[in-house]
Amino acid sequence: MAKESFKIIESAYGKAGVKILHVSQQGSVHTIRELEVETSLTLNNHKDYERGDNSDIIATDTQKNTVYILAKQYGISSPEEFGLILANHFISKYPWVVKAKVTLSAHPWQRVSDTAGRPHNHAFVSTPLSVRVASVLLIRGQMPVVSAGIRNLRVLKTTQSAFVNFVSDEYRSLPDFKDRLFSTIVTADWTYGKINQELDFDSAFSTAHASVLEVFAGPADKGIFSPSVQNSQFLTQKMILEKIPQVEQISISMPNVHYFGFDLSKFPRIPGLEGKCSGDVYLPVDKPSGQITSTLARGMITSKL
Repeated sequence: MAKESFKIIESAYGKAGVKILHVSQQGSVHTIRELEVETSLTLNNHKDYERGDNSDIIATDTQKNTVYILAKQYGISSPEEFGLILANHFISKYPWVVKAKVTLSAHPWQRVSDTAGRPHNHAFVSTPLSVRVASVLLIRGQMPVVSAGIRNLRVLKTTQSAFVNFVSDEYRSLPDFKDRLFSTIVTADWTYGKINQELDFDSAFSTAHASVLEVFAGPADKGIFSPSVQNSQFLTQKMILEKIPQVEQISISMPNVHYFGFDLSKFPRIPGLEGKCSGDVYLPVDKPSGQITSTLARGMITSKL
């Protein structure tokens, strides 16, 4: 009878939740970067798992210390650049590390403006409009794969959105909506196909973030019409690929955040509720919700740049 054998086909270990605040100074102007970092290393052997031999383990506490030491040595110019520094360090210093992955999220800080509208030299306010994320994957002998993204960007508009002419069969209960509230929480992830001197990670993130809002909202006075979440999602991806030539592909998730009109017909003894009165009343409903996701890759469109 053949003896059954087993093989570890994947392994990694690292440190999560490494929080760091870096402060740099140019004259009287201070700049801050606050990150949460996770490191993950894969080794060229499994003797730690199979035999309890720890001789090749770079302790997760050592990985944590490395984050702080390299931040002190090189600074943090952007999440992506710092991720590259960390990944390259682990691959170059430890020959038995075959893969290093670093994921980072940035806390959003903005300079306080004084009464004259001038940005403050050293005072900041937390502005949690959204969360910036980044990821660096470096496999020994290969080029690094750098990704970036947006988390928790919640948006809402009260008109210029519709959803009509969808499948009508015996299971349908949803009516056509020619004018509706449109709200979602945007999650976006894009991968850079090229990392060159022209690529500024901070500028690229700002461009992608602004593109999401531009496609969603449109001009301030008139807005922009959305026939579906799907179409708005595609137009957002297309704009980002056109504006940032180094981005190879982008994935976006836009779940429906529903606001349904509150049924006031249950209160017939209160006069005037059928009209506009002071406005419309909606009931926020978070579950269940529609989930709309897609990935757009370069090659499907022609860049204008």
